[in-house]
Amino acid sequence: MRAQAVISLKAEHRLDLLLQIAGLARSTFFYHQDRLLRPDPQAELKTAIRDVFENSHRRYGHRRVHAVLVRQGWRVAKKTVLKLMRRLGLDCPVRRRKRYNSYRSNTGEAGRTAANLLARDFTATAPNQKWVTDVTEFRLGGTGDRKLYLSPVMDLFDHQIIAYTIGNSPNLALTNNSLRDALATLQPGRDPGQAPLVHSDQGFQYQHPSWRRLLAGAGATQSMSRKANCYDNAVIENWFGHLKEELFDHTRHTTVDALTEALHEYIGWYNNHRISTRLEGLSPVQYRTQTLPA
Repeated sequence: MRAQAVISLKAEHRLDLLLQIAGLARSTFFYHQDRLLRPDPQAELKTAIRDVFENSHRRYGHRRVHAVLVRQGWRVAKKTVLKLMRRLGLDCPVRRRKRYNSYRSNTGEAGRTAANLLARDFTATAPNQKWVTDVTEFRLGGTGDRKLYLSPVMDLFDHQIIAYTIGNSPNLALTNNSLRDALATLQPGRDPGQAPLVHSDQGFQYQHPSWRRLLAGAGATQSMSRKANCYDNAVIENWFGHLKEELFDHTRHTTVDALTEALHEYIGWYNNHRISTRLEGLSPVQYRTQTLPA
């Protein structure tokens, strides 16, 4: 802006000469100088927005930033938060999905699919009614094109990741261990009719007899998406998108150990601290704690 340039130079040069070069009228210059030097009425709000954004590890968009500000006592519109975040250059990364195809089986054993019992009803009125799971792949690149795989189990009641396994191969151990850990969270001696419906895609791991045996041993029911239909498992697919967006796509992880540690940190942060507008502005753990009777 020309007025800003004149302000920065007027201590060293004659004002009338600077105004002539800049093509500014004297009255116009003093108007802009007064406006620029006036205290910013939104300075405190901008600081609060920046603090919320940084405390979220730069992962929150304007809706979640707005939710935190409201909880802190601010009275501000979402559009105002969006406008100020743009001015401050606080950009939330754009999601870029990297799809992992788990349909191919290399186990040599015949698999068996299950019906789509979930039928895109992603609602649950209590914990352990419905679980969803899948596998996602991370490519670290570089020498050997290193890869890492994550197998989480999510409870649709509060979208909490109740168990997960990280490994170097998308094998049966990866998925079976995450399911085994999830089943271990169920209360012993519970009503057999309260076992979860466990939904996945038709990946070879979920067609394998070992997966079905784990479900049967816990009294759980198996459900599968239709072939090549990601919308049948949209909630976990969407979670993978946020994970890649907020952790992986815009941060360089040079080693498998570094990425593994980052995944542990992210899932802990997601469960305990990342707020969700669907959960009344609470994190999954906070929502479960406040919703269920003591």
